[in-house]
Amino acid sequence: MHRIIDSPKDVVAVKISGKITLDDLKAIMDRLDEAMAGSEKVHVFAETESIEGMELSAMPEHMRRAFPLFGKLNRFGRVAVVADQAWVRAGTRLESAMLPNISYRTYMPDEREEALGWVCGPAMTPAN
Repeated sequence: MHRIIDSPKDVVAVKISGKITLDDLKAIMDRLDEAMAGSEKVHVFAETESIEGMELSAMPEHMRRAFPLFGKLNRFGRVAVVADQAWVRAGTRLESAMLPNISYRTYMPDEREEALGWVCGPAMTPAN
């Protein structure tokens, strides 16, 4: 399940919980496409809660849309991941090590507002 969080146009902010479905991934990618069309640099805020996994049937379609992003890595700025599960935070740190030109930070759930503020920047911190 996902919920898109109100945020500045250059920020993709989403809360994800439970099992991640193809519909969830499509909605997130649609929001990312929208942000990239309107901004040179895009920042990401991902809040996860009790992730149970991903539908394997969603992977081919998601990879088809996600693969072209490797050519646009220079367009990503700050990425904050708020996670209640250690494996999600560890995976984020691993991804950060593989993509060193993108600024990643991981946060615990009680640090959510700090994470959102860091991603959105001082000009705007939405309250959701």
